[in-house]
Amino acid sequence: MSAHSHKAIGVLDSGVGGLTVVREIQRQLPHEGIVYFGDTARMPYGPRPYEEVRRFALEIIDFLISQEIKMVVVACNSATAAGITHYQKQCPFPVLGVIEPGVRAAIAHTRNNKVGVIGTTGTINSSAYKKALLREKADLQVVDRACPLFVLLVENNLVDTREALLVAEEYLQPFKKAGVDTLILGCTHYPLMAGLIQQVVGPGVKLISSAEETAAEVKAILTATNLHNPLRSSNPGYRFFVSGSPKPFEEIGTKLLRQPVKAYQVLLNN
Repeated sequence: MSAHSHKAIGVLDSGVGGLTVVREIQRQLPHEGIVYFGDTARMPYGPRPYEEVRRFALEIIDFLISQEIKMVVVACNSATAAGITHYQKQCPFPVLGVIEPGVRAAIAHTRNNKVGVIGTTGTINSSAYKKALLREKADLQVVDRACPLFVLLVENNLVDTREALLVAEEYLQPFKKAGVDTLILGCTHYPLMAGLIQQVVGPGVKLISSAEETAAEVKAILTATNLHNPLRSSNPGYRFFVSGSPKPFEEIGTKLLRQPVKAYQVLLNN
């Protein structure tokens, strides 16, 4: 057991999307404490320059360090694509992104070697998924497309609207045309509209959420580094911080995690 085992897992995202990763960590590692930061005042990250996103992520990591953490999960595809190796070099503890776990799951699932990727503008423009997929399996046919409005639909609680359906049909048409059998949800917001996405692409397409895969990797890292929390608490501490108004985050968080979520506003540099 390490001297840091009792510390929490830090999780950061541009908004509420990273809560899909939190939900999976809670399921797979029920005794671990979690400190979450959603940068709701500066979301979405997707259209922003990589240097700016990296700066935001490092600011949040600095804050999380002040909250006594033992590792960081960058539960944001845009922030992962903008500089996961950069954060790893800056931190004295494990730092995990969400791209590689999703890539491995997609390759394991595809049967016709046609894989689709949807993500924010920044993630898609970085080609992070395409490069990682082809590095693992050179004969894949990869179709990718930015779906920036999906994040805004989720953050504004508009997933169950006719407008959301029309947007999804427009964005997802190329994947149906290409005949992909596996679609990576390359943004942690997207699992929150997985039902709608599945409805549009059809039941024959496997949706890959990196949340489940990322949580499994967190578990593996804690085991390998002897950082598992030794205390078998039935009520580990969960703390939630946001840079914007706490109320909308609390509403979505409470619904998603099926438990009361209380968030505190922290003002970061703009």
